[in-house]
Amino acid sequence: MADLVSLIQAAGYLGIFGAVLFESGVPFGFFLPGDSLLFSVGFLASQDIFSFPLLVLGIFIMAVAGNSIGYALGHKLGPLIFTKEDSLFFHKDHVKKAERFSARHGKKAVILARFLPIFRTFVPIVAGVGTMPYRTFLTYNIIGSALWTVSITGLGYFLGSIIPGIDRYLLPIVIAIIIVTLVPSAWELYKSKK
Repeated sequence: MADLVSLIQAAGYLGIFGAVLFESGVPFGFFLPGDSLLFSVGFLASQDIFSFPLLVLGIFIMAVAGNSIGYALGHKLGPLIFTKEDSLFFHKDHVKKAERFSARHGKKAVILARFLPIFRTFVPIVAGVGTMPYRTFLTYNIIGSALWTVSITGLGYFLGSIIPGIDRYLLPIVIAIIIVTLVPSAWELYKSKK
């Protein structure tokens, strides 16, 4: 647990905000931690290691910016993205599944994807490739980013504030968050394969 805290502290605000930016809209950023990172930094803010208001503001801005970068990539490079060969960091399969997810859920997919790893990275790209106007995308992007930032970071802060000795449980909680957040994505992927 101390290693996790030390790693996040060493990364600092710049590392936290950078991880959120890349995970939110750059195709090779899908493997970065999202929900678990937000929960962890919220917890650390409850221990006065980080400023909670600064975290929420910075994470929100980077989440919106990251999704906007993803949208721009999709808009400018759409045909290349769908014809690009698979590599270590990019899989066409992720884009195709995000496309089906977006088609099924429409505009609310931008909000829902914010809470689903992998989809969080690729739905903005799909929105940029498709016919969703940027103004519409930005509206849903802002709503989803605000809900995600406040709920996940706030949960870490709240639990860290009210449960004595929660730092002993931080690593198991983070692992549980990773599992819980991957279940909906895995379910969507399973349904799309069927």
